[in-house]
Amino acid sequence: MAALTSSVATLLDISKREDPNGKIARIVELLTQQNEVLEDMQWKEGNLPTGEKTTIRTGLPTPTWRLLNYGVQPTKSSTAQVTDNCGMLEAFSKCDVDLVKLNNNAAEYRLTEDVAHMEAMNQSLASTLFYGSTALNPERFVGLAPRYSALSTDTTKAGSNIINGSGDSDRTSIWLVGWGATTAHGIYPKGSKAGFSHEDLGEDTVLDAAGGMYRAFVTHYKWDCGLTVRDWRYVVRIANVDSAALQADASSGADIIDLMTQALEVPPSLNGAKFVFYCNRTIKSYLRRQITNKSNVQLNLENVMGKPVMSFGGFPVRRCDQITNAETAVA
Repeated sequence: MAALTSSVATLLDISKREDPNGKIARIVELLTQQNEVLEDMQWKEGNLPTGEKTTIRTGLPTPTWRLLNYGVQPTKSSTAQVTDNCGMLEAFSKCDVDLVKLNNNAAEYRLTEDVAHMEAMNQSLASTLFYGSTALNPERFVGLAPRYSALSTDTTKAGSNIINGSGDSDRTSIWLVGWGATTAHGIYPKGSKAGFSHEDLGEDTVLDAAGGMYRAFVTHYKWDCGLTVRDWRYVVRIANVDSAALQADASSGADIIDLMTQALEVPPSLNGAKFVFYCNRTIKSYLRRQITNKSNVQLNLENVMGKPVMSFGGFPVRRCDQITNAETAVA
């Protein structure tokens, strides 16, 4: 399986470095158990208090074939600056003091209550990572789908990195993302602590739904996070895949194997980034069943650190349940 040594760390790497007592690391480990994209997504501190300003190259200089006694006109590349903002994702957990005291281990009990809040944040992050739109939800960050939302034959536009699955209903997408410092990565605000914070606010007086007061242990979770795509050529979207028309033997519906093979040929290089495929459980289920098809030599299961990992062409295939089967047509 392809591997990449990168200076850009994952969220778990950062948390283990910054919190020696292990509390944040433990929480992040729980998050990655529920959302496989967090195992791959690399993170970098933004250069702005609100996110990241990136300079991207939009055009190359034009070289000249020179004749003797003729000069060469100087040329230069063209660039543009893009600003990606972070969103502020927060949650509070309240546990009744008397209920906590009924348990022998208050800390462990509170953690079990907090897991539900972490899972909700986890799902919200994953959904925003793929579908976030500041036009519809200005408090969030811009995800991948709005950046790759229209087919194009112009190789200078992100739309040229969209492969059309030609489905006309029950549409979903398969993503090939190349994570890296110069390609695509998560961001957290400048000066913040890895974007994710967990604060035990202790015992406090809180209100119930009817306005009644009671004593509770309060926990605050805050995740300031965003996404930047510095080089759009390293992300490929296989769009308009009709999930309802798929067959385990590929006798009808989209030819997923062919589409994923095409996707691997789209990026300018498969080196210099950590490439991972992402799809929902419907797509991954059909891929898993097609492993038994001996002609699909590109698709296999490998044992990595004691657990089976599906790969295609040597690159991991991850499941993300927030990728829906009801996407808008990419036209």
